[in-house]
Amino acid sequence: MNKNILTLAILYPLLILGQALICNHIMLFNVATPFLFIYFIVRYPIGASRNLELTLAFLLGLAVDIFSDTPGVNALSCTLLAGIKPTVFYAYVTRDDKTKHITPSISSIGWQNYCKYLVTLATIFCLIEFTIEYFSFTAFRDVLFMTLGSTAITFLVVIGLDSLLPASKTTMA
Repeated sequence: MNKNILTLAILYPLLILGQALICNHIMLFNVATPFLFIYFIVRYPIGASRNLELTLAFLLGLAVDIFSDTPGVNALSCTLLAGIKPTVFYAYVTRDDKTKHITPSISSIGWQNYCKYLVTLATIFCLIEFTIEYFSFTAFRDVLFMTLGSTAITFLVVIGLDSLLPASKTTMA
């Protein structure tokens, strides 16, 4: 678990900087922006402190808000995402003693479960993000296209990042 904590401690500022300096300046086809920083929430261990997770998610979103000049949008989206993460995780992974303190990754829960878990979280985050940003029913089509595009590119970026990081020791096998 100490290796996971160290990995997360290093990832936290790197993800904020990566989002602020690189990803915020990417807008593919005027509909898709990668949200690299949600990888911290995705990777946070399931059995760890929920209060700490919610606090770190809020601060993560707040830091990105400060760099992005989006007042509170990312902070709210990250906090809600961290709040529903365990429910989404256990929708795809069986709840038992093996998964009680698992760190979600491709190597720990398997390719298929991780992809479903990640796509669900990325879709929820993007939907919350763009709904709050637009805050209008007249822009439903724009919100839908931006959610789908951003989910796809976020999925690809996070899968790439997850494959680069060392595998966690806690696995379901």
